[in-house]
Amino acid sequence: MTDFSTIYKLSLVAVFCLVQACSSSCPVLECWFVHEKGRGGLTSAGNQEKTLLYISTDEHRHPEESERAPSDDNPDKVFFVTDPAGTLCQPSLNRPRGSAKKPQCEINPFLPHPSDLKWVAPLTESTLSPLYLQADWVTTSHQDSKQQRTISSIMRAPTGAQEHNVILSVTSKTLSVQARLGEPVQLDCSYWVDPSSPLSGSGFAVEWRYQFRGDGRLILAYDGKMDRVADAQEEGATMDFEGLHEKGNASLILQEAKVHHSGMYICTVYLPYLVAQVAVELEIVEPPSLSIYPSPLPLTVPGQTLTVQCEASGFAPLSLELSWEFKGTDGKSRPLGSGSVTGHRQAWDGTFSQSSRLELDTTNLDLGRGGEVTCVADHPGGTRRASVTLNVIGFSTPSVEDSMAMVGVALVLYGLIKFVSWTFTSSGPDEAGEQHKKKN
Repeated sequence: MTDFSTIYKLSLVAVFCLVQACSSSCPVLECWFVHEKGRGGLTSAGNQEKTLLYISTDEHRHPEESERAPSDDNPDKVFFVTDPAGTLCQPSLNRPRGSAKKPQCEINPFLPHPSDLKWVAPLTESTLSPLYLQADWVTTSHQDSKQQRTISSIMRAPTGAQEHNVILSVTSKTLSVQARLGEPVQLDCSYWVDPSSPLSGSGFAVEWRYQFRGDGRLILAYDGKMDRVADAQEEGATMDFEGLHEKGNASLILQEAKVHHSGMYICTVYLPYLVAQVAVELEIVEPPSLSIYPSPLPLTVPGQTLTVQCEASGFAPLSLELSWEFKGTDGKSRPLGSGSVTGHRQAWDGTFSQSSRLELDTTNLDLGRGGEVTCVADHPGGTRRASVTLNVIGFSTPSVEDSMAMVGVALVLYGLIKFVSWTFTSSGPDEAGEQHKKKN
């Protein structure tokens, strides 16, 4: 019994160690180390170096030379990175086996510096920089292979060393967001600070900015050291300030999505002398509402040309394709083309409208006895349809239903004639008998 208990305990220890090893394992990241920009602000191929990042959540668990995972490339640099939060330990940051698509990773030298923004300046009120800043600093940016997560990190290493520590990480789990008009929208952003760093207890600041086609503006700025909103220029924009302090949740909340909200949003987190940021793309997608005029369609005779118009309104973005379909009484559908499409018109709320006009020539189109005319709108927000019934009268060849109706009418008329004839026939002899009696 004692031997069984010992084996049982050893098995539990082995399982625990295996779980710990699996949970603490992190992918080896392949990155490009980009040096100073070349002429014209462009980075030449000679200024890029292949770099491997060996990530660990414990600085004492970095692999030895013999334990390093093989790589397809011969790296120019090797960094050993300690990330206690495990932000860089996401499996999606490593290239899947057999996949030619690699996650994006870039490393740049970073120089700690103070900021003169009014909501950031209080973080560096002292005129003397701490000795802690005298080290090798780099900034890394990562996008996973599924293009769903982006991470920006600031790392520090003693001068000349290869062992880097993650000091600040800013993460977004949504690179792109789609929302409908009028809905509340949350743009994900969170940050983590190494609690052992001297900079962690000196306050922070968060800033959200908007950029779209060269247009940029400040959305919201928060001074975490003074616990106040320093500047807010977008109505209905806010953050979960309690979650920001307790969990590092810096997500932006737009209480009501509008068309002009579409664009790029940049979440920037400031520490004393440090800054990291991620970008999130927001697209407001609203499908169109369709209306057909006239409705209902008037009765049409063979050879007549009928004009039908379809109006698509209240949609965003601009991309829209209008087309027409006809479904006959036999249940078969066929396209009628796009008709005559007008240009886009923009409403006061930023949404667009567009219309299509269709000429229905009952002679050339062979519409038979009529059917269903449908306007189809293909939009990034989905496909929308609107239908109206077309009735063609005076058709040359009667249908089965018409034949049955005519037979029914004929039977009714025949019965009516027989009834009238029988009535007059039966009343005739009676009148003649009465007249004969009077004469006698």
